[in-house]
Amino acid sequence: MHIVLLEPEIPPNTGNVARLCAATKTTLHLIEPFGFKLDDKQLKRAGMDYWQHLRWHRWKNWNDFATQVEAGSKLWFIESNGPKLYSAVIYGPNDYLVFGRETAGLPKDLLDASRENWLRIPMFNREARSLNLSNCAALVLYEALRQNAFRGEI
Repeated sequence: MHIVLLEPEIPPNTGNVARLCAATKTTLHLIEPFGFKLDDKQLKRAGMDYWQHLRWHRWKNWNDFATQVEAGSKLWFIESNGPKLYSAVIYGPNDYLVFGRETAGLPKDLLDASRENWLRIPMFNREARSLNLSNCAALVLYEALRQNAFRGEI
């Protein structure tokens, strides 16, 4: 599996996602620009000592990332107001779970171009604007891993 963070802004969220990816042997893709420096103390603290166990890539922009997506893999865009629930699709073992910036989400043009792969996590309180990015990544990733029989678990 792969998790993609497009223009992440908050170091602890990225660090927590890195820790999640290290623990699940999921490849992390970080697409610039970032709202922090990669040597940020909060980023390292949230990722603890897991960075050394993490498979990750840094990309200059979306286009550079998109050209390397493995053939046969799907890109799933997780963003509010998606037409499908994250639990209503079938994930492949090499799929990419794409999450946007904490303050702005994924770009509208990207979502419009990929409507069939635009997923949402249900929310029940209209007063709550959003869920935490690292929580969303964990929810969706573990559903994808469950569907793939948790292959590779130790």
